[in-house]
Amino acid sequence: METSLNKPALAGATPSAAAPASAPASAPQRTVYRILGAISFSHMLNDMIQSLILAIYPMLKDIFTLSFTQIGFITLTYQITASLLQPLVGTFTDKRPMPFSLPVGMGFTLVGLLLMSVAPNYTILLCAAALVGCGSSIFHPESSRVARMASGGRHGLAQSLFQVGGNAGSAFGPLLAAALIIPHGQRSIAWLSAAALVGIFVLTQISRWYKSHPGMKKKRVEVAHVMLSRRRVGITLGLLGLLVFSKYFYLSSINSYFTFYLIDRFHLSVQAAQVHLFVFLAAVAVGTIIGGPIGDRIGRKYVIWVSILGVAPFTLLMPYANLFWTSVLTVIIGVVLASAFSAIIVYAQELVPGKVGTIAGLFFGLAFGLGGIGAAVLGQLADATSISFVYKVCSFLPLLGVLTMFLPNIEVRHPKQAAA
Repeated sequence: METSLNKPALAGATPSAAAPASAPASAPQRTVYRILGAISFSHMLNDMIQSLILAIYPMLKDIFTLSFTQIGFITLTYQITASLLQPLVGTFTDKRPMPFSLPVGMGFTLVGLLLMSVAPNYTILLCAAALVGCGSSIFHPESSRVARMASGGRHGLAQSLFQVGGNAGSAFGPLLAAALIIPHGQRSIAWLSAAALVGIFVLTQISRWYKSHPGMKKKRVEVAHVMLSRRRVGITLGLLGLLVFSKYFYLSSINSYFTFYLIDRFHLSVQAAQVHLFVFLAAVAVGTIIGGPIGDRIGRKYVIWVSILGVAPFTLLMPYANLFWTSVLTVIIGVVLASAFSAIIVYAQELVPGKVGTIAGLFFGLAFGLGGIGAAVLGQLADATSISFVYKVCSFLPLLGVLTMFLPNIEVRHPKQAAA
């Protein structure tokens, strides 16, 4: 029987006036690790293909005699389809779940790769990039839903395992580009279709599990721990968006320009600078893994608080550190800052119950978009000033983490904690 908790809260309601919601009684579910492993592996393949395309830009620039502006438009085309479509896909699948959209999304990526391998001109190259972006926009919202369904209630752990696959793929992409694609030219891009085909096979098996899940047979309504007014929910989502902005603009400064910073400031070789970047990416992967489970134990809000604001002392120190301490600080920054995103996604999904796909699409899309915008804006700032100045400016971004104090407490406290 439907209760008033399943209806929108009255305008003007406040968290203090709201009562914790009781979840409907049901048999406890177990965490399905084989599904979490499979969806994380698929995420690795998806993000590996995306990062590989970025890594072959120098080759495409030479083949098609492209300007940097044209290279930027390839990124813009990909980012538009990969980021703007994700919330739309998530909203649609929240209303009408489509389990087999997962292999279909990877199919778009496959077609994009094959088209890119034979593209005769720049226009076709843009179309290929758009197809790969469409595949990503279909993949992320539904795969995030699968991770939540397989979590057994350990939503933070599930989201972390899902995201660490993407981190691994982003790290492997440039390595594959250097080893397989760059030495053999444009046609060798088609070799990556093998990875897309593997992804289609794995995602088809996941889709069968998804289709047979009890949640598909009988609609289950998730409820937030605390009901908030629509206005308060909107403000909270806006605050989370600002926190994502601070995180991904800072990450863009590392992902796009850290090697240039090390070469300019410490006169490292390209190879040595790339090793430092790989160490940072490994630290990000570690932070992604630990952020979700810690959030399950102590609460998402505290993880967000420590992850973003807590990293500020280290980012503020880094522009003035020597090479040794720069290496140490980047590892700390990578681990601490990366732990936030899993917590933000799960916190937002619990804030807006029943909108798992919409929220996943919104925040993954926001992360994609901000990453692309951040790279462009910071590149222009570096051209106008210096790469060292970029890091001095970006070091203040984590201070936006103070906004976490305005996030409502939407999680029910443990009875022992409440009694303390």
